[in-house]
Amino acid sequence: MSKDNKSGGKAASDPSAKDTHYANLRRAHRDAKRERGEIPTPQPQKRRRGAEDWKPPALAPDQVYLYGLHTVRAALDNPERKKIKLFTTQNALARLEIDVETLGIPFEIVPPHEIDKVLGPDAIHQGVMLETRPLPTRRLEALKDSPLLLVLDQVTDPHNVGAIMRSAVAFNAGAVITTQRHSPTESGVLAKSASGALELIPYIQITNLADAIGELHKLGFSTIGLDSEGPAPLESTFSGDKVALVLGSEGKGLRQKTRETVSALARLDMPGAIKSLNVSNAAAIALYAARLYLKPESGAKAAR
Repeated sequence: MSKDNKSGGKAASDPSAKDTHYANLRRAHRDAKRERGEIPTPQPQKRRRGAEDWKPPALAPDQVYLYGLHTVRAALDNPERKKIKLFTTQNALARLEIDVETLGIPFEIVPPHEIDKVLGPDAIHQGVMLETRPLPTRRLEALKDSPLLLVLDQVTDPHNVGAIMRSAVAFNAGAVITTQRHSPTESGVLAKSASGALELIPYIQITNLADAIGELHKLGFSTIGLDSEGPAPLESTFSGDKVALVLGSEGKGLRQKTRETVSALARLDMPGAIKSLNVSNAAAIALYAARLYLKPESGAKAAR
């Protein structure tokens, strides 16, 4: 005969308690894989309702809302990020694993629908939102000691730019440089797509790309524009000790002025039937090739 559970809770041998424990572990594992971009997030329309009725609130020019567990955790850990207020559900606060006593900013426990009112019902916010200010701006001059940069010529999709940022951080690039026009500004969507990378690499938006490329030349960078019809493979185009890879938007590619300004044009050789890649995939391959080239000692590269 089994003993009564005098505590009033479920017995230790209750199968439902074990099921709940393992369900929580599976959910945490699944969320971690989604944050790293290893599995896709569910389609928003399957999870959220009311998207057609939502209107975004008016934001001040210096007001940025970041969301998602990994994104917010990375922002909280970034000393250069000015944090204003944290909004979180009780469950998300536990999953953030932070000490609210030493947080140093106001925080508020809210239900999920309060966050939906700000971000919209399509945002996969995981119960957490952080009001911040944009990161400090950086000048190109500050990048003179970095051997590898990534330059984007009017890549407009924040999801693509976020994925590119992740690759840039993975291959230790010094910055991602974009134009102020026809490029995503710092936002929750960009930060969520970058999954923490926005806090780890400078995102520099410049007024004139051709002028910026010229400034990079003065700083000693060899600028290589990726073009599907480039005259030579990328791996045979590298030169010098500092490389800036320049990628254009999907469809249009590099603009004519950009093509005329870079040090060289190069292609990614692809032996298969498909000859073009998503810009974020092309960026990852190009960064890998550049890192292989930059790996030898600078003296060996200079002798090439």
